[in-house]
Amino acid sequence: MKLKICGMRDEKNILAVAALHPQYMGFIFYPRSPRYVGDDFKVPALPSSISRVGVFVNDPVSLIMEKVDRYALKYVQLHGGETVAQCKALRQEGVGVIKVFSVDDDFDFNQTRPYEEVADFFLFDTKGKYYGGNATAFDWKVLEQYNQKVPFFLSGGIGPDNVEAIQALKGMNIHAIDINSGVEESPAMKDTQKIGTIIHVLNSIS
Repeated sequence: MKLKICGMRDEKNILAVAALHPQYMGFIFYPRSPRYVGDDFKVPALPSSISRVGVFVNDPVSLIMEKVDRYALKYVQLHGGETVAQCKALRQEGVGVIKVFSVDDDFDFNQTRPYEEVADFFLFDTKGKYYGGNATAFDWKVLEQYNQKVPFFLSGGIGPDNVEAIQALKGMNIHAIDINSGVEESPAMKDTQKIGTIIHVLNSIS
């Protein structure tokens, strides 16, 4: 099971987390997020094994592609109401698409079906006040209602205290876990010891 660390911004912290070799690292380009990278952000040199993911909310394809080119993003993570046509257009530009769905106990997984042919991955996050980073986990049992056709990232309040429970999802098409606020000292600053604990647990249940 792969690991994505999202909401990175500080250069030294990025390099410290990169030394732990997560497969994905996420950078948030949504200005209203407390983890927004800002206008002058620069990504330090990262190992080629770490895929760069840009997080966007309801931005036009042209703006997203500008960021993709500027920051050498391999994937875009779409947290808003992006259409199937927008996802298709981005894939045609050669960038991978991670389409996000906000999940609660009443979520209808039929909402994912139109995106099955235009997304490389889905990401299931906790429905809350914010576009991600709500620091709470949804009831993972609802994932039994998902048809498992598109591999998915699991997000929402995952930290050292509950990561072992992911063992119960091993039979599902889970590609990676996405951690953010559950390992933070402050917005955008990650605790490498907590990440190390999560990596140890993931290795034990893989």
